[in-house]
Amino acid sequence: MKPKNIHPEGWAPALGYANGMLMPDGTLHIGGQIGWDKDKKFVAKDFCGQMEQILSNIAQIVQAAGGEVSDVGRLTWFVKDKAEYLANQRVIGQAYQRIFGKHFPAMSLIIIDDLVEDDALLEIEATAFIPPG
Repeated sequence: MKPKNIHPEGWAPALGYANGMLMPDGTLHIGGQIGWDKDKKFVAKDFCGQMEQILSNIAQIVQAAGGEVSDVGRLTWFVKDKAEYLANQRVIGQAYQRIFGKHFPAMSLIIIDDLVEDDALLEIEATAFIPPG
């Protein structure tokens, strides 16, 4: 069995990349998600709004692969503004719990200079495990 491209139904095409790749062993690699919706449009311009959209995107990719958010084992955050992240931790936590509930996978947060999309304030990658079968 070869890796399977995971692309949620109704999403704009991913050109030159995959949103998710499901490996034969059940490992789901989710490429870096930014704060745009299924039509590749930014709905929110603020950090917390983009973060919630990103987590929703990750949840949709996991669901398209046959899993649920509790199958996510790792999140890696790439954040442009450390001060904004630290100033909004309470709101970030509330938005996080709306999507992931009380599931807290392994996480890393890396402060970066920039992202390819100018309006993107952060990007999050994920890894999940969805048992084959």
